[in-house]
Amino acid sequence: MWHRWRLGISHGEAEYDALEMRLAAAPVIAVPTITLEGDANGAPHPEPASYAKKFVGRYTHRTITGGVGQNLPQEAPEAFAEAVIEVASY
Repeated sequence: MWHRWRLGISHGEAEYDALEMRLAAAPVIAVPTITLEGDANGAPHPEPASYAKKFVGRYTHRTITGGVGQNLPQEAPEAFAEAVIEVASY
C-alpha cells in the first residue's frame, strides 16, 4: 500500500525513482488546476494559501463543505466531478 512506502516502511517502485526525484523538487505547476479539500479532513495538511504560489497556470482552490473528509471522489462525487469537468474545459 502507498502509505507504507510514504512512511519509509517499504521500498517504492524503482522504475519511478527518476520521476519521484523530479516531483520531490516541488516544481511549479503550469497546467490548469483545481485543488479540493474537504471541510472535515482530519489528516494533517497544509493551508491552501501555503502552496497556492506553486500554481502558475489557472488555479482555483475549493473547500467542500458538509462534513467531507479526505476521499472526495467517494464522499462528494458531484463536487469532484464538477471540478474535473471544469478544469478539462480550460
